[in-house]
Amino acid sequence: MLTGCGSSPAAPATTSTSDTAQAPATTDTSAAPAAGFAADATIGVSLPQKTSENWVLAEGLFNDGLTAAGFKPMVSFADGGVTEQQNQIQAMITQGAKVIVIGAIDGSQLGTQLAAAKQAGITIIAYDRLLTNTPDVDMYVAYDNCQVGTLQGQALLDGLAAQQGASPWNIELIAGSPDDANSTPFFQCAMNVLQPKIDDGTLKIPSGQVSQTQVATDGWLAANVQKRFDAIMSGFYNSGTPLNGILSPNDTLARAAVTSVENAGLPDPVVTGQDSEVESINWIADGKQYSTINKDTNTLVAQVIKIIQQLQQGQDIQYNDTTSYNNGVKVVPAYLLTPVIVTKDNLCTAYDPSTAAGQAAAATSMCKG
Repeated sequence: MLTGCGSSPAAPATTSTSDTAQAPATTDTSAAPAAGFAADATIGVSLPQKTSENWVLAEGLFNDGLTAAGFKPMVSFADGGVTEQQNQIQAMITQGAKVIVIGAIDGSQLGTQLAAAKQAGITIIAYDRLLTNTPDVDMYVAYDNCQVGTLQGQALLDGLAAQQGASPWNIELIAGSPDDANSTPFFQCAMNVLQPKIDDGTLKIPSGQVSQTQVATDGWLAANVQKRFDAIMSGFYNSGTPLNGILSPNDTLARAAVTSVENAGLPDPVVTGQDSEVESINWIADGKQYSTINKDTNTLVAQVIKIIQQLQQGQDIQYNDTTSYNNGVKVVPAYLLTPVIVTKDNLCTAYDPSTAAGQAAAATSMCKG
């Protein structure tokens, strides 16, 4: 896809192209090369830094789920950065992994390791974040990230109309980390919804920070958003100008931005999010955050493990998107799950009650009542 924050070579066919030039792509829908291997094979899972609750949850789910399926899991986090992730993938190759699942820190910087993995006959699954500028990725398994951005853009408009009186409304924008391929679809697909309202004057952006480059958040770090918003609040909202809404790509950054607004002494704006983090679920119940996105990590990890089992048994993989995900070298076949917008209206019914998000929602006073 255009994908989530920053510039990325991956772009969905249904949205505007990203700022990075793309090479002509080929479509590869062939069966993964590691199809048919031992039932107790080693499976590598390389995850990025622990920047949100969903990544931490994924670690346990992969360890437990792969073990229950009879495999030997080799799960690691690359908290030390890209070089550490490169080394971890190389270690998985050396340990004889038959499949490596990668949630990349920067999907464009793993080409050498992916080429070595393919030479060893290993299947590469891009998990949640597309691996870019390489032919050596077999499939992409994720939630539909352009749909996430579209839902966030529409939620912002809905929340403004419901809570902020008559337009025009002042808003500010946040995008994710430039090294995360998901950042571009989140931002660009949200802007496909918001740009017409900016053009007709319904929405105004007092800071003038409108491009993805201007509003990107290095490392998805909350501190970077709060520092930027502290400057925005003192520079553009210090004379009584209201801030009505914030487009935020995830819950952690949403809370950081709202904290900055509150520190400036202004009322809470309408703010979007993603990941259904427990604190944000409580904020939604209390009216401090307008929306989040339910992308159930349990379901995503279960789908990846199901695909690994199909590969082990030599079965063909059935993708549901073989045209949209151009990674700059080829179109990567994808299996996409459907995200769900969550607001106060459906907070009590949106989640599986066995999940952390479901339990957090059920524990709120509004859902108890």
